Amino acid sequence: MHTTEVLTSADFSFQINGQKASLEDIFPGFNEFDRLGVVVRQPGGATEASCLIMAAITRFYDFYRPQLGNARGRLRIYPEYFVFHVGKRHGNYRQMDIWPPSHEVIVENDPEQILEAINDRGVTRLLVEDGTLASATFLRETVSSAERRIASVLAYSPTGRVDRPDVTVTSSLTAEGYVLAALEASAESPEVLEQLKPGRQVLIHENRVTETYLRIELSDAIRLLTESSGPGTTTQRVIAESHPSASQLIT
Repeated sequence: MHTTEVLTSADFSFQINGQKASLEDIFPGFNEFDRLGVVVRQPGGATEASCLIMAAITRFYDFYRPQLGNARGRLRIYPEYFVFHVGKRHGNYRQMDIWPPSHEVIVENDPEQILEAINDRGVTRLLVEDGTLASATFLRETVSSAERRIASVLAYSPTGRVDRPDVTVTSSLTAEGYVLAALEASAESPEVLEQLKPGRQVLIHENRVTETYLRIELSDAIRLLTESSGPGTTTQRVIAESHPSASQLIT
């Protein structure tokens, strides 16, 4: 909750297709009960979506700001925002107010398990790494759960800039300080840190950090959750253990 006394909405700005916008334009109907999920596949990955993540965190605190504090009787709260580390831990994002530790979820590199983890935490806004659409197969009910609840999906890039972006988010160097602290906590070694830092530097222009994103359909986001094709081991096991009519598949 350390960002609450430092960051304000003035630290962030937004554009959609080159036109000035707001966070609520990117996440229509955004409110204090929204749950953000970020799927990460490589070291420091969530830092490349940090402008949008931290803008959402700051906006969340705006709903509660008069009540916040560590003193008795004050409200100590963190947003229900989650990082899903695929395969293994890919960093530590507590410096970006992804907290408590249970909000950093390590999930097997299995398409069904990734989407199940997202569903289990009630994610309503989802960020996924851009890439090649896979043809993984999911249980219909797992996909239906996501479709019923997830309101907004954006793709981010491991470089901080996607191809064909329609959303641009900029943040201040003050906010970037927390991102760099997260990078330092995320690096597996000094060598990895030195590889990651230059990627942030190229995003800085005139004392602002700029990242770009692409709004996508949930169906495409689900296909970006994995590089696998066909049903994963979890899906195969469930089908094998179920009555043939108990579950249907979506590819």
